[in-house]
Amino acid sequence: MRTLGLLAISVVVASGLGGWIASTRAEDASVNKAPDGNPLSHIPADYQTKYQYLGSWSVAAQKDQGAEQLHTVYASPGAVAAYRNDGHFPDGAILVKEVYEAATEPMTTGTVSHAEKLKGWFLMVRDGRNTHSGDKLWGDGWGWAWFDAGNPAKTTTVDYKSECQGCHVPAQATDWIYVNGYPPLKR
Repeated sequence: MRTLGLLAISVVVASGLGGWIASTRAEDASVNKAPDGNPLSHIPADYQTKYQYLGSWSVAAQKDQGAEQLHTVYASPGAVAAYRNDGHFPDGAILVKEVYEAATEPMTTGTVSHAEKLKGWFLMVRDGRNTHSGDKLWGDGWGWAWFDAGNPAKTTTVDYKSECQGCHVPAQATDWIYVNGYPPLKR
């Protein structure tokens, strides 16, 4: 009886803490739930505060000094812990990449590029079981979608193979994700 009572108290306490407990299964985190059940239908609200920062990328300018774009990437709650555990993102994990046009200017520290204007978001949702066969936004273990800055509730992607995957070919060996640029993933 004593063990059963402690179990019941643990369940009540865990339930009461809700979002404060970092789940190791990303699909369990309430911030991942889409109102319509489709996680590719919108950019998650509050991802900048509820998701974990993974890292940033600078895309060099073609002709001038500095960066043309800056990319900042976030992972849904529990995704980083799960990745550190076994080297894979769990099903349901969400990655959000902000894509900014960059501005470059001289400063006292040297030539500096900074985020200037949000162009949009790139969203990936882990689906290692490939449960969405036949859907052109899902495949190769992920859901793939681009959202223009003006509308975080409507993807403009119609086929991930022709619109998204090409940029990720060099990262195919790491489940299509450039994990080497994300310090929190290092074990």
